[in-house]
Amino acid sequence: MSLTPLAAHPSARPAPAFRGRIGRDARSGHYAVPRRYRLHLSLADPDGLRIAVTHSLLGLDQACPVTFLPAVPDCSDGGHSSLRPLYDASAHRYKGATLAPVLSDDWSGRIVSTHGPDIARDLARGFGGGRAALHPCGAESQIEAVERMCARGIEEAAQRAGAAGAGEAERAAGLDALLTTLGVLDRGLGARAYLISNQITAADVELWVTLVWLDTVHRHHLDASAVHRIAGHSALWAYARRLAAHPAFGGHLDLDAIDRRHHARCQGLEAAGAAVRILDWAAHAAPGRDNGPQVERS
Repeated sequence: MSLTPLAAHPSARPAPAFRGRIGRDARSGHYAVPRRYRLHLSLADPDGLRIAVTHSLLGLDQACPVTFLPAVPDCSDGGHSSLRPLYDASAHRYKGATLAPVLSDDWSGRIVSTHGPDIARDLARGFGGGRAALHPCGAESQIEAVERMCARGIEEAAQRAGAAGAGEAERAAGLDALLTTLGVLDRGLGARAYLISNQITAADVELWVTLVWLDTVHRHHLDASAVHRIAGHSALWAYARRLAAHPAFGGHLDLDAIDRRHHARCQGLEAAGAAVRILDWAAHAAPGRDNGPQVERS
C-alpha cells in the first residue's frame, strides 16, 4: 500500500515527563532484560491499548509484567494516585500529573518512559526477537506515515467534524478530511489483508486502535449522515473486524472502560450518530474485564 506522509502536526498528547529508551546494549543503562521492566496501563486510553496489543503480539507476559490501572483516573489533573511513588522516586519534588502509560524499571524503582509510541517500539525492538516482526526492515517510514494519517487524518479530523462550538464550514472541512483519509485506507485494504505488509505490523496496531476510538468515542459527536458515510468504507471496517477477532486485539477491548473515561472527560454534545454503531465490538471484547482497582498480570 502506498502511503504519502502528511506534514508534521502538533501532538494531542501531553508532553511526556520521562522519555528514556530501552537499548540493545548493556552500556545504554536501560537494556532488555526479562522481568526487569513493568508496564502500567489503562485500557481506556488509546496509548495504553496500543501498548497492551503490542505486548500481547510479542508474547511478553512473562518478560514484562503489566499492571492495569482504573479506567477513570482518580486525580483531578487526570493522573493516577497509585503512580505517585514512581513519579516521586524519578524526579525530585515532581509537581506534574502522574499520567499513564508508564514503563518502570523494577531494579531502580524509577520510571523509564511515559511516551507511549517509544514504549511500544522499545518492546518490539528489545524483546520481540523473531516472534513478531512488528517493525519489518525498511518499513519504518511507512509505519510513521500511518501514525501521521491516524493522528491528523482521522483523530484530529474527527474532532473537528464533531466539535460542538465549531461553525458548519469547519465541521464540514473536518468531515471531508476524515472521509478522504478513510478512503485512501479503504482502497489499499481492498487488495490486501494488512496495511503495509503480508503480516501484522505496528501500522496495523496503530490504525486498529484509531478505528476503535473513531467508533466508540468520536462517533458520539457526529450526525447520523456522517456516521453512515464513515461506515461505508467496507474494506476498512472488515479489516477492523478481522483484527478484533485476534486475541491480542479483541482480548484487550474494554468497552465499558472506554465509555466511562469518555463520559468523565468529554465536554461535547452527543449527536444523532451516537445511536449508529459501526461495528459490534462487544462480540470480540474480553468478557468480564474489570478496571476498577489495579489488576496485575504477570
